[in-house]
Amino acid sequence: MAPHLILRPLRGTAQRLLQQLSSGRLAISTPTRNYISEMRKDAFDGNMLRLLRNEVEYEIDRSPISKSVPEFESFMIDKRAGEQWIRLNKKFGEKEEIKVDVTMFDRSVPVKKKGGSSKEDEVYLHLTMIVDIVKGEGNDMLEFVCTAWPDSIEIHKVIMRGHGPIAAQHYTGPRFKELDDKLQDELYDFLETRGIDDDLAVFLHEYMRNKDKIEYVRWIAKTISILERK
Repeated sequence: MAPHLILRPLRGTAQRLLQQLSSGRLAISTPTRNYISEMRKDAFDGNMLRLLRNEVEYEIDRSPISKSVPEFESFMIDKRAGEQWIRLNKKFGEKEEIKVDVTMFDRSVPVKKKGGSSKEDEVYLHLTMIVDIVKGEGNDMLEFVCTAWPDSIEIHKVIMRGHGPIAAQHYTGPRFKELDDKLQDELYDFLETRGIDDDLAVFLHEYMRNKDKIEYVRWIAKTISILERK
């Protein structure tokens, strides 16, 4: 048989297939679609993994992570791995227990450089501190709500309460700045005597910067671990 007689029906079949594909009547098989989708997913996951690993390297190269210290002066530190706060505990004297809960950085305030433009503003970071002081066998505690600035402690509220949560109608006292100036000074001295002072504020800012990096790298590592699962 002449070659053109053999090729003629094949040409017709090919043309019909092309027409069906262009008109949408002939769909690509499901296995082919799944294969393409899987390739795209693998490429997307691979790119994300690469970016995450680069981010870890960048963070560590920019400023290496320090090993968390277990104590500061007479305070024992519970670093609360994986959480956004830490706890410090100490005893003061024979009957007094002090507990300090400190958040990670939760606010910042812009501070203008002297003689500089607004583009050169510095950021003044903020930590929230809750200081609970319990004396003797009683259930009542004296609670100080404070801010730890990079080099100082600021008291906002002094509350007398029990160990349980504060009731909605419980009187929590006046604002700290409404108190007599001499009483304010005495309360600052009261905390400083117990190690709640400017040195502690400096330490907490250094500690929390390191914890912030540790938690960020931990978060990236967990994300990578999930993406790598098959």
